[in-house]
Amino acid sequence: MIVTVTPNTALDVTYTVDGLRPGDVHRAREVRHRAGGKGVNVARVLHTLGADVRAVLTAGGATGSAVVEDLTAVGVAADVVPIGGETRRTTTVLADDGSVTLLNEPGPRLTEDEWRALAAAVRARKPDVLVCSGSLPPGAGGYAGLFGDAPSILDTSGEALLAGLAGKPSVVKPNADELREVTGLRDPVAAAAELRKAGAGAVVVSLGPEGLLAVTGSGSWHAAPSTVLRGNTTGAGDAVVAALALGLSRGEAWPDILRRAVALSGAAVLGPLAGDVDLAHYQAEQGLVAVRARPD
Repeated sequence: MIVTVTPNTALDVTYTVDGLRPGDVHRAREVRHRAGGKGVNVARVLHTLGADVRAVLTAGGATGSAVVEDLTAVGVAADVVPIGGETRRTTTVLADDGSVTLLNEPGPRLTEDEWRALAAAVRARKPDVLVCSGSLPPGAGGYAGLFGDAPSILDTSGEALLAGLAGKPSVVKPNADELREVTGLRDPVAAAAELRKAGAGAVVVSLGPEGLLAVTGSGSWHAAPSTVLRGNTTGAGDAVVAALALGLSRGEAWPDILRRAVALSGAAVLGPLAGDVDLAHYQAEQGLVAVRARPD
């Protein structure tokens, strides 16, 4: 079983507008609500692919109830850790010009007991692959304490990423900006090597429309999509993590994992909301992704 962890769960609210103009009044053509947070998005993608997955998440207040109701409705299995605070909301504004604007609330403060309950829920599942995703809310312990012997993926940023390296995750997945922020290095290959020295088994870097860079103990590769897609990019990184988790659970070779990850990322860009994927694009694109080994 793949287990995803989302300490900072959210109710994602997505507005579709003609254009976004600061200081102006906007009328949304469409408003959609769904359970969110990065680990929840990963679980939703894996569920769509038919994988054995369970989401471990926090939920509190009326917003938390809406999150749980949505996951139940779509059939995503979840272990819900109740919290006293109100689950946050995140807002995405999609404009017709292709721009995507996000407003992310920080999330409610967790008590020590709530964090311990979350950690206990993770350990109780004995995952085959553990995915820890997203920001940490105030009061949360670090991700490093959640990692065990199973293969693991860490997808976060800033101090949470650096602290999580102490748990020696199998894979970390920053984007290029996040990687530069924590290392101070502009060269992504050199920056990825620094994260590996600090405890990461492998580093997979999201390069946006240029695809993925993987720096691992068995080699380095660049995987590029066959075409640049236009759409909602908010769930693309989570789709990459879903593909990485599926590949680790099956013991696949890195080129095959990266091929799936790029294809699934593109499929997420074509999906209307974070956590959605265009399965037809995913199936077709896997055979078109270019994966090239890089010299060490």
